[in-house]
Amino acid sequence: MWAYAGQKHRVNTDLLIEREKASFDLTELTYIVDGGPQKTRRRRCIQTLALNDTDFQEKDPAFLSRDEQYTSIVRRSTLLVKKLKELNLTDMSDQDIYRQAALRMKNSIFTVHDSMVIPMLQTQADETQKRKWLPKALNYEIICSYVQTELGHGTFVRGLETTATYDPSNQEFIINSPTLTSTKWWPGYSGKSANCCILMAQLCSQGKKYGLHAFIVPLRRFDDHELLPGVKTGDIGPKLGIGSNDNGFCRFDNVRIPRENLLSKYSKIDPDGTYHPPNNDKMVYTGMVLSRIALLALSAQMLDVGCTISTRYSAVRRQTELTPGGEEPQIIDYQSQQLKLFPQLAAAYAFRFAVHDIRTRCDQIQADIKSGDISSLQELHGLSAGMKSFICLSANLGLEVLRLSCGGHGYSQASGFPAIYGVVTGTVTADGEYSVLMLQTARYLVKCVAKAASGEKLPHSIAYLTTKPESKCPAKSENDILDLETLVNAYKHRAYRLVNEAARQLTQGIQAGKPQHEAWNDSHVYLIKAADAHCHYYTVMNFVQYLQSTEMSQPLRDVLTSLCQLYALYGIESNAGDLLQDGYMSGEQISMVTNQVVALLAVIRPNAVALVDAFDIPDEMLGSILGRYDGNVYENLYKWAKESPLNQTEVHHSYHEYLKPLLTASPVDAKL
Repeated sequence: MWAYAGQKHRVNTDLLIEREKASFDLTELTYIVDGGPQKTRRRRCIQTLALNDTDFQEKDPAFLSRDEQYTSIVRRSTLLVKKLKELNLTDMSDQDIYRQAALRMKNSIFTVHDSMVIPMLQTQADETQKRKWLPKALNYEIICSYVQTELGHGTFVRGLETTATYDPSNQEFIINSPTLTSTKWWPGYSGKSANCCILMAQLCSQGKKYGLHAFIVPLRRFDDHELLPGVKTGDIGPKLGIGSNDNGFCRFDNVRIPRENLLSKYSKIDPDGTYHPPNNDKMVYTGMVLSRIALLALSAQMLDVGCTISTRYSAVRRQTELTPGGEEPQIIDYQSQQLKLFPQLAAAYAFRFAVHDIRTRCDQIQADIKSGDISSLQELHGLSAGMKSFICLSANLGLEVLRLSCGGHGYSQASGFPAIYGVVTGTVTADGEYSVLMLQTARYLVKCVAKAASGEKLPHSIAYLTTKPESKCPAKSENDILDLETLVNAYKHRAYRLVNEAARQLTQGIQAGKPQHEAWNDSHVYLIKAADAHCHYYTVMNFVQYLQSTEMSQPLRDVLTSLCQLYALYGIESNAGDLLQDGYMSGEQISMVTNQVVALLAVIRPNAVALVDAFDIPDEMLGSILGRYDGNVYENLYKWAKESPLNQTEVHHSYHEYLKPLLTASPVDAKL
């Protein structure tokens, strides 16, 4: 591994043996994961620059107070901006690589500014606004947050209460938080860091409401960071994780901004208050789409980290006796441990390839939008909402399985799991809770069912709804059940049936006389299940297509095929009821599935450590003693524990304040 070639201390013998077992070229897989040898070399070069820079070194955040964590991230974030300029790293991908390495995979205070605000200015601002605001944003003359979610409303964006009322006499918008529940709540880095924001508010003009629109709203004075008149912001307090982030609240009391601060590429307002709507009202949600794609990519990446930690630790950790009187085996040799590790490892690769496809599709659709073609916007919205929910929840649940696989040590912050879990569990609800976003995808799918029935052509990811799939699984043997086409067809059948069943349930409710909204609510269980099945099908289909379309050596193809088979079969076993319910698969075929899941654990076992090594995550970014590349876990756990602030004195001050008086007052103590 490149990051550790210079290490002089020993590497754990068990890990050395594991790496020698690999049946494929680890570097080849790293190249595929990165997108090619040139990208791998550049990533490593940029990471090395950041990791070797002592300016970014910091005390373990586990031993810092929240105030210290925030101060640390502010210091390093501002330093990061200076370093990027000095190094002339202008490419966004290069900047992201450097940022992740420099901040050890923690967020910068500019994360929202860079990943959401700048893209929104580029895509939703008109040319005049771009000339005014983009240079300020790109040069960090402003620090901008994205402010949408409110105390009383989150995913239901139409229910947001903050208003932007146009005053034609001054050609200004008046921003107000009319109720307590309209208080903006959760926006990242708006508590103490941001001095400006893109605010999502209900546009009101000439006595009418025109829905949610994006406005540029200054929050603090640019010279001394003091709050502007009418603006109240602050930190919302400690969360489950990410203590360095100042997620904030914002309230507005008659805050005036110029008419020109309405992002006006698609919708405009004349000086007299006449409103001109966008050609497609979904354009306002492109910022959320980008955010959701960033969140699902982050969750997929964190699953890579979790797999690396738990797999390496399982190769180092020895426990109990597999053979009476024999040597304690590596816990990775227990089949029950493999069942915890390997399905998550398979999912990590499935999600990585899915993220690649989603990002490619997003880039293409954004290019289409710039050229005036918005026909694919609904597909992107449906895909990003569903896959954000699917990947984030899957990673969240998978990381807990991986943490538990590390036993008691997984509970320690030294394992890295508490920090990772604190990040990923937040992604499940950030920018849209799981069920709500799945219902958004379901709404799109139901519309596609109607289009398919009328003979309309559907986008590639939804095209399976146009043709009824085969009604029976053709597999007759356990070898048949491993066939990739057979596996894809099983997921296609499940998705087709459940999506159509959800559409039928909704239609039947409406035909029975229920109002549409009531019929929709009564169909939630079916709709969410349908959206989940669609996302699962997309992930399996994409994994298989990636294998078929990517050049690689046969040994590597064999290993990745085994992972793909395990991911698909484990999902079938977990959702066997859906395939048994309509007779697509028989009980005997499900037994074949289970047998092959077990068989694949043994197939993947020799390559497990190499498969996580191929993610090529340096120790500094991994942030885990259990997952160290050298495997020297126990000595470093002991060293880490001694660094705890509680251990800086032999006798803690609380002894003198509280314990000593109690012990002195007790007559029993004298006898002891």
